[in-house]
Amino acid sequence: MKKILQCLKKLTLPILLAVVLLAVQAQCDLALPDYMSDIVNVGIQQGGIENATPEKIREREMEYLLMFTDADEDILSAYTLADGVYTLNDKSHKNKEALSERFTMPMVCVSMLRAGGDEMKAMLTASLPEGSYDPSAEAAEILYSLPEQLREPMTAGLREQFSEYLTLGTMVDQMAVEYVKNEYEAVGMDLDSIQMRYIMTAGLKMLGFSLLIVAAAILISLFASRVAAKFGENLRLAVFRQVVSFSGSEFNTFSTASLITRCTNDIQQIQMLVVMLLRMVLYAPILGIGALLKIGGSGMMWVIGLAVLCIVCIIIFLLIFAMPKFNKLQKMIDKINLVSREILTGIPVIRAFSRERHEEKRFDKANVELTRTNLFVNRTMTLMMPLMTFIMNGVSLLIIWVGADLIDGGTMQVGDLMAFIQYSMMIIMSFLMLSMTSIMLPRAWVAAKRVAAVLNTENSIREVETGKPFDETKKGTVEFRDVSFRYPNAEENVIEHISFTARRGETTAFIGATGAGKSTLINLIPRFYDVSEGQILVDGVDVREVKLADLRDRIGLVPQKGVLFSGTIESNIAYAGNVTDGDTVRWAAKIAQADTFIGEKPDGYDSEIAQGGTNVSGGQRQRLAIARAIAKRPEIYIFDDSFSALDYATDQKLREALREVSAESTVLIVAQRISTVLNADRIIVLDGGRVAGIGTHKELMESCEEYRQIALSQLSAEEAGR
Repeated sequence: MKKILQCLKKLTLPILLAVVLLAVQAQCDLALPDYMSDIVNVGIQQGGIENATPEKIREREMEYLLMFTDADEDILSAYTLADGVYTLNDKSHKNKEALSERFTMPMVCVSMLRAGGDEMKAMLTASLPEGSYDPSAEAAEILYSLPEQLREPMTAGLREQFSEYLTLGTMVDQMAVEYVKNEYEAVGMDLDSIQMRYIMTAGLKMLGFSLLIVAAAILISLFASRVAAKFGENLRLAVFRQVVSFSGSEFNTFSTASLITRCTNDIQQIQMLVVMLLRMVLYAPILGIGALLKIGGSGMMWVIGLAVLCIVCIIIFLLIFAMPKFNKLQKMIDKINLVSREILTGIPVIRAFSRERHEEKRFDKANVELTRTNLFVNRTMTLMMPLMTFIMNGVSLLIIWVGADLIDGGTMQVGDLMAFIQYSMMIIMSFLMLSMTSIMLPRAWVAAKRVAAVLNTENSIREVETGKPFDETKKGTVEFRDVSFRYPNAEENVIEHISFTARRGETTAFIGATGAGKSTLINLIPRFYDVSEGQILVDGVDVREVKLADLRDRIGLVPQKGVLFSGTIESNIAYAGNVTDGDTVRWAAKIAQADTFIGEKPDGYDSEIAQGGTNVSGGQRQRLAIARAIAKRPEIYIFDDSFSALDYATDQKLREALREVSAESTVLIVAQRISTVLNADRIIVLDGGRVAGIGTHKELMESCEEYRQIALSQLSAEEAGR
């Protein structure tokens, strides 16, 4: 996984920007319920009056309030008296909140005096002599008119009596706000404009936060998409580079279909997970934790805890059932890719043997298995959404049921209940987002492990950091010193104790029965595999001690299967990279006897070549592959049974032209036909992976029984005796 994460290194900045934007979006989301609560509680219920600090109050009312507080000077210093009305100097929210605590108790006391009516007056005047007060005055006025020595004990008693109301919380606040509202009306302030101003201000703030949320969401989506796309690009490039560097041993570990799936579908799964991580997984905990902190002091936290417990149980239950299927899913995609590739590649053979129905059944079997697994996973995961919706609705009902009692008891306001419901939904939505990710996470985790398996596979062909220089005095020399080789995990050697030297200007041919080890032997020269024992020297240096690029630059290989790439004839011949002019391409095509059929094509060298060269014949494909090697002008030519699809006349012309071109090069030929190797300077006969004979045609006809049998099976006695 470390190598996968390394692909994210260059994307650190956009990831950090996305995280910052997620935090901004979460803060804006968390602010909206508070503003909605304020609109309901303050804007609607309290008429836009936030607290118990009046901006304007009549002089007499201020004097009534000051009877029930010891902070006369602090309060009066905050106001300016003009025309019998006190006006607040500093109308900032902070200052009003500080003064509100000092006004609340006096306002409750005055409000209760007035609410008590005649009973309250009777209680106050019971101990007062007749004539010492005005019977028509209200209770507050009577109390204010008393001498200070009588008033103070009475106000102290009333404060103690009314102090129990302070435990009612929101009811006390409502009583104080109602007092302020009545006072505003008394001084002639427009209550409707106060209410509308507050609602509009809060509404505009909510609109501003909403616009920020939209902007943040758009930018997060942009960053997440770009990060995921770039990450997918980097990961595909890393996997491709790793696969291209594989030797034959590593290719035997992974099938072609599996490598294609890992480079496409598996990386796509990881890429989708990255988008989900940046857009949802990181956002969910920020939002959930923020919402928990907002409602942390509430008495209904047990409702949230119950909902979270239910959600976690559902997620665990679904993952237990779905996770094993996710592990099988990617392997089934491998299988259907394998079957599809085999069928599409082998269509001519399938039609020739009328096996269409058989192959349809084979594909259908793989397809049905994949479909059933997908259906099981999707059906299991589709249970999540209805269950989550049920939990969310159930939690809402439970909160309203519990919150109604709290509102009835005066410890909660309607707006607070609405905000609590929204915060609760945020917490549940956070878990819902995480649960949605849990649908993709198992499959992406399996895909990540499969991709990591490719990236973590060590190449058996180890590249040296500093390669040795080639010995130019031995240019073109290929020497095998007691070479033995076995494939990985094989029990026996494929070739054993092979020793020979091929020199510049000479042609060395390898012949033998099928499976004798001819192709394996020449594949050791460019280090497609490393020898198990012995040494292979090119230009006097062990091939394991030079840079791979330097070694392969000296070799022109024509593989057993003439592989062509999509493009043009010219681009395929010039594939070596060091061919920069059209004259070289045409020269190489002429040597390879390919110029004839190229000239017959309407577009000549610009004619299109389909993938794999399927739009040219086998012989044409071989001649283009030979031309590609000739155009490179290497010092060592390797032909791995590269003349098998050519007719005898073309084969002879090509070898005669090649003899002139390769006069200063070393030529190694693997062949099945005796006619191809008759004129070789050295023929090596392989039998069961061992050297059965080395010499010219004439020498081997006399000394090597295996060669003689091959020659007589293909040539007449007169031709073989040449």
